[in-house]
Amino acid sequence: MKNFCSLIILLFSMLTFSSHSFGQDEFPVMEGPYLGQKPPGLIPEVFAPGIISISGRSEYGMSFSPDLDEMYFTVQKKYGIPADIYFSKREGNQWTPFKKANFTQGKKAGEMEPNVSYDGNKIFFTAYNPDFTDTKIWYVNRLSNGWSNAIKLDSPVNEDEVMTSTLAKNGDLFYTNLSKRFKTYYSPHIDGKYPKVQAADIEFGGHGFISPSQDYLLVDARNQEDENKKDADLYVYFKKNDGTWTKPINLGFEVSSAFDETVATVTPDGKYLFFSRRTEGEQLNLYWVSTKVIEKLRPKL
Repeated sequence: MKNFCSLIILLFSMLTFSSHSFGQDEFPVMEGPYLGQKPPGLIPEVFAPGIISISGRSEYGMSFSPDLDEMYFTVQKKYGIPADIYFSKREGNQWTPFKKANFTQGKKAGEMEPNVSYDGNKIFFTAYNPDFTDTKIWYVNRLSNGWSNAIKLDSPVNEDEVMTSTLAKNGDLFYTNLSKRFKTYYSPHIDGKYPKVQAADIEFGGHGFISPSQDYLLVDARNQEDENKKDADLYVYFKKNDGTWTKPINLGFEVSSAFDETVATVTPDGKYLFFSRRTEGEQLNLYWVSTKVIEKLRPKL
């Protein structure tokens, strides 16, 4: 138990940072897709610097609605303090000021890593207690005027300590199992439920993102190629014709830098990879890059 608790603390410490106030005195006018930011190429760039990616705090777990008119992401303000989910919507062509989602209405102290389903009707997320225990997968349903009360997923998924849920287009759920020492698991979507779970047949990695058709899986893990490197890198597994996964492929130095990279997601249009990078102290900032960095690694199967 002592070793397990130490692991939980270590994993949450990867997503924490020093104090910073979230609000801005004046929210800037931002129009167009992706907060009106100039799209990146093959070199990752900080996403919305000074607006979302702010020095002195951490941001991670970006997720967009299918129509790209809503965005949800995690903000954590201080080491040891639970995280919150914030969101913005595009009304007309202009993005609204960020608001805290507070899906569980105080039932849980921390909410993080939102994942909007591909039909836009649910958001899955991780929620936990003030002491970072009882870490489970929850979800909300879309209503005509917003979102429903938060519901803890009724599934064997939540029999363990779990985090970082991500949905394929058919509803299959991939997630990180903390109780199994940061391993990626999945649960097939059967008749609207998740009645069984099993480990994904991959070598290593957590904080996974499954592609819509399940043809690739992104994870992060401590660098495996150089024993002198201690930072976390991003890796991709591709699905082979026989249904098994390839060997993990590092996304390369431009993405997997000398710093920690974690919690990768891909936008619903398939164009951009979002992830967080730690470049100073404990803070994480959101970066984005063209998904061509993934496709250029795809093997000829």
